[in-house]
Amino acid sequence: MSREYLAYKKYGGDFMHYIVFDLEFNQDPDSLIDLRLKPETPEKKSKYPFEIIQFGAVKLDMDFNTVGTFNRLVKPSIYSRISEFVTELTGIRTDSLASEPTFSQVYSDFLEFVNETETIFCIWGMIDMKELFRNVIYHGLDENLLPKRYINIQPHTSVHLGQPKKRPLGLGYCVEALGIDTRYPFHDALNDALYTAEVFKRIYNPSIKARRYDPTISMKPIRNVKMTLDFPKLISQLEKMFQREMTTEEKEIIRLAYHMGKTGQFLKADEKKK
Repeated sequence: MSREYLAYKKYGGDFMHYIVFDLEFNQDPDSLIDLRLKPETPEKKSKYPFEIIQFGAVKLDMDFNTVGTFNRLVKPSIYSRISEFVTELTGIRTDSLASEPTFSQVYSDFLEFVNETETIFCIWGMIDMKELFRNVIYHGLDENLLPKRYINIQPHTSVHLGQPKKRPLGLGYCVEALGIDTRYPFHDALNDALYTAEVFKRIYNPSIKARRYDPTISMKPIRNVKMTLDFPKLISQLEKMFQREMTTEEKEIIRLAYHMGKTGQFLKADEKKK
């Protein structure tokens, strides 16, 4: 029996699709659009999500055939500028987003693209799932319209490549390790979704099961974080080490590098010694 037929029977006759999606984010607390309306405190700033500035998605049927793609840029409404680090990483500039649709408009289009009775989200790392729901909730939109079942492809790929499940590997490393053609640049939401879909096709096995996502659990750590980075102390230590004052741009790069490093998307396995 084909995978398509088995899935059809398992889900009560409803045809199922995978939506492999990727997001590009921006965060620049110093350019909060509504900063004048809210106290400038770490507690207030922490409630703001990484703002989604690009959606990229690939729709696969149960035989892993691509039946659609989705690619949208988003006009920012949380931060007034794209940080230099994000621009360097993605090529997305502040002025290039000025005429793009708002998040609510793109979200509506994304839901129309997803529009299937039975759908499983596929992601590379949990940050995309978490920030999608956080952005939707922040904008006062209905997160219940999103599918809740998901597969985080990243840990399954680690296992496939002989690494521990809890050791996340970078998408670029895995794409190269699996012999996938890298003709398109990374850190573009659609390109990364396409690469993730190709990885999924190569590492899939019947033991990979979808899990159910609970956005209320993922939202709790936002306000109840026990340990936080003492950023001023970190900068002070770096300035002492390099015997000079850090520029504003350098501080921003360090801060963003810290947060992006926590996602694990840039980790790769050490090459085995010959």
